[in-house]
Amino acid sequence: MNSIIAAAVQMRCTLDRQSNLAQAEYWVREAAGRGAQIILLPELFETPYFCQKEKTEYYTYASALEDNPGVRRFRQVARELEVVLPVSFYEKKNQALYNSLAIIDADGTVLGKYRKSHIPDGPGYEEKFYFTPGDTGFCVWQTRYARIGAGICWDQWFPEAARAMVLSGAELLLYPTAIGSEPEDASLDSKDHWQICMQGQAAANLTPLVAANRVGTEQEDDSQITFYGSSFIAGAQGNILTQAGRADETVLTARFNLAQLEKQRREWGVFRDRRPDLYRTLITHDGEQ
Repeated sequence: MNSIIAAAVQMRCTLDRQSNLAQAEYWVREAAGRGAQIILLPELFETPYFCQKEKTEYYTYASALEDNPGVRRFRQVARELEVVLPVSFYEKKNQALYNSLAIIDADGTVLGKYRKSHIPDGPGYEEKFYFTPGDTGFCVWQTRYARIGAGICWDQWFPEAARAMVLSGAELLLYPTAIGSEPEDASLDSKDHWQICMQGQAAANLTPLVAANRVGTEQEDDSQITFYGSSFIAGAQGNILTQAGRADETVLTARFNLAQLEKQRREWGVFRDRRPDLYRTLITHDGEQ
């Protein structure tokens, strides 16, 4: 298949898990009705962004992949609508807890999962309390419509992740996210920086990119985050093709010709001219080879 339509869902999340799942399904159906074949929901959309504060009671949100309500529900939806759905969920595997993404193909099959590699730790984003660093590496899956690679939120700030996925054959990069204001400094707005980082990765890899964020203000004790919204789809030259506002729940779609994009990557020579033998510094922490 040469031409595909990808979509990003932007939605708000409440304390009511069932309501969040129903709302997510509503927007997935809306996207499918607009012709979308690969549809991305935001990070951890089943629940509020519980990582604002360190609370052990939120460990109960975690479940095994096969038991997760969102994965089970959207396997059925994917099969019915014949769409690809990467579903973000809080994964429990024995004694480990992960921020994970289940890749559901258009027949409802779970092709595999990705576990978030880069785990942030800062005021309002206390993820190291909740998640074990992912051990899957950066994965690519052949879905019915395209070969997709996916990171999760903080992963999007690391160009190595996007490059690894495209080197492994990704034709489309997907990043579910939950990013917004800084609880300890309301004047700090990283929205533009966030988008520019990902636009650069799309451009450097000549590969389109979809980012799906949540909207709304969420409060946890004395911590408050207003999520940026501003979900977007970037083209293979880093240009923003379509972008949501900061407050609206919506669906974005964009069409891509995969064969044309593959031809463009070949013609640019970016991957032909790489020098992996010179990049050893990248596998160090301190820059010393």
